Amino acid sequence: MSLSSATTEVVDPVPGAAAPHLPQQPGLVQLLTPEGERVEHPEYSIDVSDDELRSLYRDLALVRRWDVEATALQRQGELGIWASLLGQEAAQIGAGRALAADDMAFPTYREHGVAWTRGVDPLHVISLFRGVDNGGWDPVDTGFNLYTVVIGAQTLHATGYAMGLQRDGAESATLAFLGDGATSQGEVNEAMIWAASFSAPVVFFCQNNQYAISVPLERQSRVPLYQRAAGFGFPGVRVDGNDVLAVLAVTRAALQAAREGQGPTFIEAFTYRMGAHTTSDDPTRYRLASELEEWKLRDPIARLKAHLSRSGIADQAFFDGIEGEADELAARIRTGTLEMADPPGTAMFDRVYAEQTPQLAAQQAEFEAYQASFEGSGH
Repeated sequence: MSLSSATTEVVDPVPGAAAPHLPQQPGLVQLLTPEGERVEHPEYSIDVSDDELRSLYRDLALVRRWDVEATALQRQGELGIWASLLGQEAAQIGAGRALAADDMAFPTYREHGVAWTRGVDPLHVISLFRGVDNGGWDPVDTGFNLYTVVIGAQTLHATGYAMGLQRDGAESATLAFLGDGATSQGEVNEAMIWAASFSAPVVFFCQNNQYAISVPLERQSRVPLYQRAAGFGFPGVRVDGNDVLAVLAVTRAALQAAREGQGPTFIEAFTYRMGAHTTSDDPTRYRLASELEEWKLRDPIARLKAHLSRSGIADQAFFDGIEGEADELAARIRTGTLEMADPPGTAMFDRVYAEQTPQLAAQQAEFEAYQASFEGSGH
């Protein structure tokens, strides 16, 4: 599959974007075709048992149901905002399952699937989007850092953490997630310079979902994103981001190379954001419905389901069981969200520093006095 076939219609084309001097778009690492057929790749092979295949499908299906439920909750006013992963489940589940127990993942604000693979309770993610806390999970316990809203900043965190692992002599690595738009951020380029200079055990995992909010890929880069890694001095690879097996194989190999001291790798997971950037976005303003319909044919869950069905690895009873489990998960998410208690306003001062500073104490006192001024006033 080429980039040109993935974007047959462009709402706002770039002058010269189709110029003949531009390089040809390369193929993808793929182990499972959109029709669900298993294929081999000369550089990336993977042995996956039937139980593992069924487990991967379960992850994909349950994470999508979580995402759908959270989107509905936001539309009903129960969440302040939600960043959907619809269409990107395979990229996240494949990458998350490639992590070893001692590895550390550094997410953006959309890696709900990776959170799932690291054992993070969905309600601990939802509490962030409800405004109850900054994320309810323990990064040390889960190997999954807190969400980062500042675009690209997590790549610096991941590189610094990886350099710490390197100096401690640890045989583990970090996995830094980013989007295609983040590759234009200074922080990302700085992180890759440092990672290359020190051969840090970090893998940069870019989910290229074709749009930096509303800006299409062809307005962001004149070369495939994975080729940028060569300029920093380390390997880059492009994988079919809707193929959970290929993502698992490529990410597992990159992380192992990092642990062995071979330095960083840049992975471009070529996928598609089937929903809005966040629930405050309207994707119909910048892309055509026909493009979305084309990408629905590459749906990551339907692809694996077709493979499981045709190969006899799973029957209808299995799929029905997963659907029932998804219903239970959705009910737990809805109930748990509605039962979340709002924290007191002063909670924002509690965990700024290990010990409260005089300046922070003064700010808290001023805030409390301001709040008290409204008591009994009818406001």
